[in-house]
Amino acid sequence: ALSEVLAAEAVSCLNRAMATLRDIWEEIGIPEEQRLERTDVVKKHIKSLLDLMVAEEESLKERLLKSIALCRKELDTLCRELQLDPVEAEEKSTILQMEKNLRTRVEVMLKQKRDRKQELRTLQEQDRDLCDILCTTPFCIDSNAVPSLEDLDRYRRHLASLTAEKEQRREEFVSSKRQIILLMEELDHTPDTSFERDVVCEDEEAFCLSTDNIAALQNLLQQLEARRSLNEAVCSELRSRIVALWERLQVPVEERESSAVH
Repeated sequence: ALSEVLAAEAVSCLNRAMATLRDIWEEIGIPEEQRLERTDVVKKHIKSLLDLMVAEEESLKERLLKSIALCRKELDTLCRELQLDPVEAEEKSTILQMEKNLRTRVEVMLKQKRDRKQELRTLQEQDRDLCDILCTTPFCIDSNAVPSLEDLDRYRRHLASLTAEKEQRREEFVSSKRQIILLMEELDHTPDTSFERDVVCEDEEAFCLSTDNIAALQNLLQQLEARRSLNEAVCSELRSRIVALWERLQVPVEERESSAVH
């Protein structure tokens, strides 16, 4: 292997360097005892350097193993929160590759968790707005837990149903309001209750579309229609009496026509 070749070269470099040092010491004339001392110093330098390098690589290995343990623990927690199956341990993978893969999976799951929580907040905001308009109770869901995909899907369907209900009630309100305003004008009726004033108010979005309000709206419309019917019946009766009086008093046609305008 290439690593073995490089290791052999390192040993060869060391041997050459030691041989060169011995030649220099012999040429200088350094006694044997001092040569041994210097050789010991060289050995200690090399051993210190190699020990330091080994310690650094051991520390890297420990950090990677610690990171793997933390990632596995976090993955277990995330799988429970996201209601997913536990992550299977990898086989035949190096420490470095395993640590990288686990860290990547943690990041992916953390993003899933953030996305689900954000969607839940968005749905709850829409829910609050719809509940304010329709006077209904909010959807029952735990705000602190991470919602499952099924929970979010149920929530979306619930809001779609509420939105459709709101549109239906809004159309009913607008149609009834239009008829009520026409009837009030026809009856020369000024809105005299807070509810009637709310109905004919310019701001249609402010009207609460509760079932009670929609029922009260229909009731008001029926009351106004009944009053108009009553007025029409009274007018018809009065007209009949006028015609009868004209007949008895033998009022000329021209005078009848001029009065009929009113």
